[in-house]
Amino acid sequence: MEYASQTAFLSVATEVLAGGPVAVLLIEDLVEVDSTIRHHLKLGFRTLILCAPPALVLPGDLAPLVHRIPWVAHGPGAFLDALNPLIAAAPAGTWFYYGFNAEYLFFPFCETRSVRELLAFHTEERRFGMLTYVVDLYAADLEKNPDGVNLAEAMLDRSGYYALGRPDPANHNHPRERQLDFFGGLRWRFDEHIPAARRKIDRIALFRTAPGLELRADHTLSDEERNTYACPWHHNLTAAVVSFRVAKALKRNPGSTYDIPTFRWHNSVPFEWSSRQLLDLGLMEPGQWF
Repeated sequence: MEYASQTAFLSVATEVLAGGPVAVLLIEDLVEVDSTIRHHLKLGFRTLILCAPPALVLPGDLAPLVHRIPWVAHGPGAFLDALNPLIAAAPAGTWFYYGFNAEYLFFPFCETRSVRELLAFHTEERRFGMLTYVVDLYAADLEKNPDGVNLAEAMLDRSGYYALGRPDPANHNHPRERQLDFFGGLRWRFDEHIPAARRKIDRIALFRTAPGLELRADHTLSDEERNTYACPWHHNLTAAVVSFRVAKALKRNPGSTYDIPTFRWHNSVPFEWSSRQLLDLGLMEPGQWF
């Protein structure tokens, strides 16, 4: 269904968003929109919200399957204007996922288990947010794919990822408990082209709504417990969002595109589009979910 404005959607949002889990896809440009929608429908999300510019034309088979809200990515923080009103309007306890076009959620065993099974288990463990690593994908050949995007020949980094303790403004002598800042991928290898505040690759892309909960510009939530990577007593599930978003930005930006003839290096490997590969590379973990 298509809505004339965000306000029009919010008037019926409580009813629409009650059918969770909900995936909110933020369409920044027209690259790989169809594949992004189809991927997340296949994962088993019951409700899919598409925040998209007017120029987007959806195939006839997809248009009836999404709730479309007008939205234009007018700056780095535009996603907050789209998401926070939806979070506020959703019934408390609704599972949300959010991502951008040309980004694809993967979780352990996602080829045989649905996102509803994943979130049911995570809820049983009394977890209300899930850490995801945003893993950069990039085209193997930038001469053939000058925008950095090619699903059939996608590459990723097999190493070069690391974590640092997340500072706690209230306690300068100790970092936040069970929170880390993660780095790696294109944001790390080409950090001279990435603002310092946008170099992290961690995102709480899956979370349960609650009264007063808000998403922040650094992709964390206003409830600090939802930003933790594990509970106090054992490791928990994590997931990955494989993403062409940084590759696109680096090749579109005049300040970086001519400095980058290729994204490939000695630690580039073909992406197999499988959860097994991401598990083997340590880019997500199953926790106690076997």
